[in-house]
Amino acid sequence: MLEPGMYVEHPDRPEWGRGQVQSAIGDRVTVNFEEAGKQVIRASLVVLRPVHGPAFQTLGPKG
Repeated sequence: MLEPGMYVEHPDRPEWGRGQVQSAIGDRVTVNFEEAGKQVIRASLVVLRPVHGPAFQTLGPKG
């Protein structure tokens, strides 16, 4: 079960980097990824992988 505040990775989009779960309602999980920003993922189609360790420094675009 994913909960707000957890850190995850998308198994098919490693280039998105780590993401922090913002909300999980039904099968829709909103995640703010390091490199892809806010994405809404259907948990019934994609199994996000929980990750452990230090959180990333910024949530905005790099520059």
